[in-house]
Amino acid sequence: MTVRLRAHHLLCVLTYVGRGYSRAFTENYDAIVARLVAGEDVALVAGPDEICAPELEVPDAHCLRDSVVERDQRAAQSVGDLLGRAIVPGQRLDLDAPVIAKLRQAFKAGEVRSACLRCEWFSLCTEIADRDYPDVRLAQGRLAPPPLADT
Repeated sequence: MTVRLRAHHLLCVLTYVGRGYSRAFTENYDAIVARLVAGEDVALVAGPDEICAPELEVPDAHCLRDSVVERDQRAAQSVGDLLGRAIVPGQRLDLDAPVIAKLRQAFKAGEVRSACLRCEWFSLCTEIADRDYPDVRLAQGRLAPPPLADT
């Protein structure tokens, strides 16, 4: 199987700790991260992806906004530059441990954060990266356990 992700979600998965827009959103996100940990590769898509799915029922879903499309474009450019390959719809990418480590190092250094500007999660993701990614769900080679209480 393959996980369908839009470009900026390649960055979001790096700091995902189980917080989200709704319970359905976080449950879906947890299932997607479990699939990535199990070794599924990523197919890049334009527009809403599997992470967006629970939010598409919401009126004026932010996943459809022009600002999010721009975020995808900036993420595709910066991640592509870092990995030395095109990040375009239809491409496949294996988010294995070396790729995740490279992305996290660049994320923490601010090298791939242009897509994150004006994102409502910016400060949380910055805090997680600054603390070396504690409690992230996409841990190196395993699914990190969910927190004991909702945060």
